[in-house]
Amino acid sequence: MNTTIRKIGNSEGVILPKEVLDRLNIKAGDQLSIIETAKGFTLEPVDDSFERQMKAAREVMDKYKVALQKLAK
Repeated sequence: MNTTIRKIGNSEGVILPKEVLDRLNIKAGDQLSIIETAKGFTLEPVDDSFERQMKAAREVMDKYKVALQKLAK
């Protein structure tokens, strides 16, 4: 499968075919990780589960800040 580098505003980019988006289970707005390999580059969806878990943990810690401080003593 081939694609072309195109001018997008002041940048340049690659348009990914719908088949590739479907195969990676990604859509517009999702983040990709670019990994350099010996043969070129690979694209992988960013796993944001850790970030979501940390956000939830921070919300709980903020909500129960006083109780957690008392438990820490």
